[in-house]
Parts: sequence; structure tokens; C-alpha cells
Amino acid sequence: MNLSRRSLSRRSLSRRGLLAATTATALTAASPASAASAASAEGGGSGAGRRLRTGFERLAADGYAALDGERVGVVTNPTGVTRDVRHIVDVMHADEMVDLVAVFGPEHGFRGTAQAGGSEGRYDDPATGLPVYDTYQKSGQALADIFTASGVDTIVFDIQDVGARFYTYIWTLFDCMESAELAGKRFVVLDRPNPVTGRDAYGPVLHKEFATFVGRQPIAQAHGMTVTELALLFNGEFLKRPVDLETVRMTGWKRSDFYDASGLPWVPPSPNMPTPDTALVYSGTCLFEGTNLSEGRGTTRPFELLGAEGIDRKWAAAVNELGLPGVHFREAYFAPTFSKFQGKTIGGVQLHVHDRESYDPVRTGIALLVTAKKVWGGFAWRSDNWIDKLTGTTRVRTQIDAGADTGEVVAAWQDDLAGFREMRRRYLRYP
Repeated sequence: MNLSRRSLSRRSLSRRGLLAATTATALTAASPASAASAASAEGGGSGAGRRLRTGFERLAADGYAALDGERVGVVTNPTGVTRDVRHIVDVMHADEMVDLVAVFGPEHGFRGTAQAGGSEGRYDDPATGLPVYDTYQKSGQALADIFTASGVDTIVFDIQDVGARFYTYIWTLFDCMESAELAGKRFVVLDRPNPVTGRDAYGPVLHKEFATFVGRQPIAQAHGMTVTELALLFNGEFLKRPVDLETVRMTGWKRSDFYDASGLPWVPPSPNMPTPDTALVYSGTCLFEGTNLSEGRGTTRPFELLGAEGIDRKWAAAVNELGLPGVHFREAYFAPTFSKFQGKTIGGVQLHVHDRESYDPVRTGIALLVTAKKVWGGFAWRSDNWIDKLTGTTRVRTQIDAGADTGEVVAAWQDDLAGFREMRRRYLRYP
């Protein structure tokens, strides 16, 4: 899709045009890339010749032409930053080329002050004076009414995703797209990398009867897509009425790239996603939220540390015996500062991914569940069967309870996964 539907001929060499040039220069100054390297980045070259440019970088370098003449609202959080870690809201608010009138905050809030399951509510941002509206757990007409009340014409989405179906920002994207259509608003999605690559999709596909805010639609547990690709898929497959959608893709990103290839700073998308290493394991080990074991919240390595009272070295030994590709498991002891087992020293494992190319996070998560149940008599599912919401099916839970091994559990979702992979392929936009 073109960067803008608006004609660039409407811009002249006025202050507006000069500001566009200044913005473009500021956003590229952090890289020593030559003109030849920049050209290679635009073409999606390889190696040192590639320089990733986010959707926001391209939008700003184009003088915000896609937003020309529009009253703009931005759905974002602390990850919506430039490569010199200025927040895009602060940048746009200070730029007369953009008529920025509102901000919309997701779970954890626009400035990121809330923990899991929380948001910041409605307030005026002290830094900019802009009204900040709360989108968390709002959808449909209720969210459409917020968009209408804000007075915006166009809604811009810019949030860093981590590649897992149950990470709620992609469902904030879905809900905002749906509500924007109800309110008659344009919707522009600015792309950022999938930090765990976009090579493939893994894991069970959600069954619609298990739809919640940790999975609205039938996509794979590890979807292997960027947010603009997901937006196109949502618009093409799942929205009852497509929204007026425009996407601003990255240049210089390839599907095989992990986050460290991007050259971008990592801003934790949520309090328990401190590093790209966390994202690498999250789509598998987040399943422990559906059990009575700690998923490592309240430690410095959430989702890499797993454990409970009464677990010892036997768990690490059992899962290491499986020879799972790309990962080793270390016997570990830790004391969470909050969440499950707060203040208690518990035993368990730490994941150490040594070959991320061969590592399968979802298979690994299943193997950890299977072995934990075998070696620890205290194992239990959360009483509300939250595991079914996370996996999008009852099969994972019932198979493990019946004594199935890892291979049998993984085999059961392959037909659904093949169908999703075929649908997904139509919306992929990067090599």
C-alpha cells in the first residue's frame, strides 16, 4: 500500500516543507549509513547494507503526508519511540505538520504506569496537555463513542508487539479497528518488527468459543506476523465491516530478523517483558499463567524462570532428557517479589536458549507442562481453566491430563495450524 493517499503536490517549500526535511534528517542522523546503504535499506537488502526504518520513521520522513489535514489521535504506549527514544507523541505534538488532538492508552497505559490487568484511566498528559483516553477492556460501540467524543478524524496505531496471540496489544489493535469503522474514522497502522522473527507460525489456533481479550480471533499462538500484517488480516478475514485502513510498512526488515538485527532500542512493552529474550520464550512459557506454578513474575527473568514450592532438580533433568532443539534447562531457585509465591524461595527451572534459530517456543512450553505434571505431585491447573483461554482449546489441558506426551499434544493442532498458515500467507508483506 502506498504511504499516503494524499498528493504530495499540496506541500510547498514553506515552513511545512522545511520541517518535513528537518524531521527526516533528525530521524536518520543516528545511523552512519551511507547513501548507498540507505538505498539498500529501501530495497530490503541484506547484511550491513540494510538499515531498518520503522513505520513512524517513514511517516515522519514523508512530512506526515498520510495525516495531512486530519485531526489525529494516537493509540500507543511507552514503546512508541524514535530510535533516539523520544516518544512519538512528544515528537508529533511539537511539530506543526500534525494536528494531534488525542492519545489512547491500552493495558498498562500510555506512559506505562500500570501493572498487568490495569490501565491509567482518563487524564490529561502533563507533558503535552493532550487528553488521554483509556481503551483497556473497551470495544465495540463503547470504544467508538470514545473515538467520536475525542474529535479525531484519523486514528494512528503504533505499539511494539511480541509475536504471541495472548499479548493483548494486538487485540487492542483489533478492537480499535472495529470501533473506528463504527465511528467512521480512518485507521493508520505504523509497523515495527516482530522481535522473534516472522519466519513461521506455531502452536494451537484459537477456537472461537474461547475468544477473550487474550485471543479474539482464530490465529496461531505464535503468529509470526507484524502488526501491519495482522491489521491487513483482521480487515480481510475477521472484521464484519472493513475499516478505512492504511498501513505504513517498515523498510530494511526481513522475516528472519530477530530484534537485535533492527538496531532499535528495546523499550519494555509491559512491566514483565524486560528484554527481547523474554519475548523469545513468552509464547510458550506464558502458558504457566494457567497453572499453579510461578511464571517468573516478580523476578528479573519473568517467563524464563518457572517454579513452585516443592520442585527440585528432577524437573530440569526430566525436560533436558527430551533433547528439545535450541534450549537447555538449569535447576534454579528464586523468590518472587510479587505474584505467585511472593517472598517464598521456590524451586524450578531457568530456560537458556542457545540456538534461537532452531528453538520452538510453543513445543518447549508444552514439554515443560508435561514434565512438570509428571515430576511434581502438586501440579494443578488454575481453577478457572485459564489454560483453555491461553491455548484457545480444551485439547492441551485434557491431553496432558490423560498422560499424552509432548509430540502427541503438538500433533493434535497441526491441521488447524496448516489452515492458519495458508490464510496468513496472503497477508505477508516482507521477504
